Amino acid sequence: MPIDILMPALSPTMEVGNLAKWHVKEGDSVTSGDIIAEIETDKATMEVESIDEGTIGKIMIAEGATDVPVNTVIAVLLEEGEDAASISASPAPAPAPVPAAPTEVAPAAPAEPAPAAVAPAPATPAAPAAASGERIFSSPLARRMAKLEGLDLAQITGTGPKGRIVKRDIEAAAVSGTGKAQRSASAAPSAAPAPSAMPDDKVMQLYADGSYEVVPHDNMRKVIARRLTEAKTTIPHFYLSVDCDLDALLALRKQLNEAAPKDSDGKPAYKISVNDMVIKAMALALKAVPEANVTWTDSGMLKHHKSDVGVAVSIPGGLITPVVRDAETKTLSAISADMKDFAARARDRKLLPHEYQGGTTAISNLGMMGIRDFSAVINPPHATILAVGTGEQRAVVRSGAVQIVTQMSVTMSTDHRAVDGALGSELLGAFKGFIEKPMSMLV
Repeated sequence: MPIDILMPALSPTMEVGNLAKWHVKEGDSVTSGDIIAEIETDKATMEVESIDEGTIGKIMIAEGATDVPVNTVIAVLLEEGEDAASISASPAPAPAPVPAAPTEVAPAAPAEPAPAAVAPAPATPAAPAAASGERIFSSPLARRMAKLEGLDLAQITGTGPKGRIVKRDIEAAAVSGTGKAQRSASAAPSAAPAPSAMPDDKVMQLYADGSYEVVPHDNMRKVIARRLTEAKTTIPHFYLSVDCDLDALLALRKQLNEAAPKDSDGKPAYKISVNDMVIKAMALALKAVPEANVTWTDSGMLKHHKSDVGVAVSIPGGLITPVVRDAETKTLSAISADMKDFAARARDRKLLPHEYQGGTTAISNLGMMGIRDFSAVINPPHATILAVGTGEQRAVVRSGAVQIVTQMSVTMSTDHRAVDGALGSELLGAFKGFIEKPMSMLV
């Protein structure tokens, strides 16, 4: 029977997408792995692959369509021996999307981006394979991903061709917890309701006709608004601030950049920024205070073994938070290279989901914009976020004498469920120690 090609969920937060471009037309033959379309999400533009072979029998959603809901049938694939006459004028409804746990302003992470889902749309959901005692059909990639995620394939419902478990099923299961130890009903999260906002018409009545124009929100702004509301209404924030001396760090940074090898054109191999050193210091602080390198869940605390630091990057229309993985073990030059690559691709919306999802903490640096201090909103599922202000010369009294010291103010927003005041103070103290004694970051 014909196979429905669905609008894929390319990230746990994706609800709708724009069908930017078709790379195939009706009548074209495709095989597994062929690029068939380009989908624009709130964060990036991604290529979509076919996971089965056949002939494109009918394109259901035209190129250029916007706000297409996840799991909408966008095309129909015909298998060998089938023709377009077998395509129903009104294809069966797609399975409902699996609810996704909130992730970041930029959003928890599958190991890699999800390709297109080419799957039949069953009239009723299929039962997990183990329920019937039948052989479990799954793709090789799905089996590898399930092993890495610690998932039991027997507990996962396949939505691929003929009920096969495919990559998107594993990603959905990883987000929802299917196939892992299940939470009890009493442990189910009870998110506080978001405060109701003033209705649009009431707001507009406050302003004279013709004194404004309505600019519709794009997908990115909608996601940012929803996730910030979730963060502030479901996470009990508290804030810790400290001033860090920067003179030693600035001197070390200068030495490191001057020592950078140069190519034949005299271009240095790297140019380390203060922000790169802030990332490293935060990563090492989490390593030094592992009790603070955590994520709250209702069933238990996730204690992370690595310091994966998200860094807020401003892009047209919003922001995104690429994650520097294993930052505690990376050199400053490697962190610098990662951030330059992330920033360039973020502006072009070319980051892949696994590059901006997950992480164990985040950094928002407005110092380069002259901001002295501010408080940032925690980026779920993190328990902390560090807001970094500008470095400036200040008059400081020490031992009864006034000294001129270059200082930077930082404020850490903390999830009080996961990190209390004493633990948060210990973490921020460790960060301050690495910033003020920067040579300790190199050994």
